[in-house]
Amino acid sequence: MIDRDGKINESYEDYLKAIYLISKSNKGGWVSNSDISKFLNIQPSSVTNMLYKLREKDYIFWKPGSKIRLTKKGKNIAIKITQNFKCLKEFLTDVLNLRDNANLNEFCCKVEHYLTPQILKAIKNLVFELKEF
Repeated sequence: MIDRDGKINESYEDYLKAIYLISKSNKGGWVSNSDISKFLNIQPSSVTNMLYKLREKDYIFWKPGSKIRLTKKGKNIAIKITQNFKCLKEFLTDVLNLRDNANLNEFCCKVEHYLTPQILKAIKNLVFELKEF
């Protein structure tokens, strides 16, 4: 769902990111309901409910009982969120020298949704400058 500010609901982004990451290791990029359920550690019925919503928004190709694949629109969102995560994690580990990987992953997963292009660019520039230093 998209809110009034034009931002996509975090849970939609989490599902799209999960489908994207799983699809990278699956032949043809197709993902099953159980793949998503295991990846997100949630019940298959919850996945099915979300799949209907994602399909309605044209983020996935899916029919009940079949495998799932991202549309171009869904893949673009998933890539953006994945890049946000990687950029933030790189900043925390390479610049701030934080090493608690489990907590960092959880933190990055929560914050990745709120990184604006301006914030992302500033983080990337800072990381680049410090690596060049």
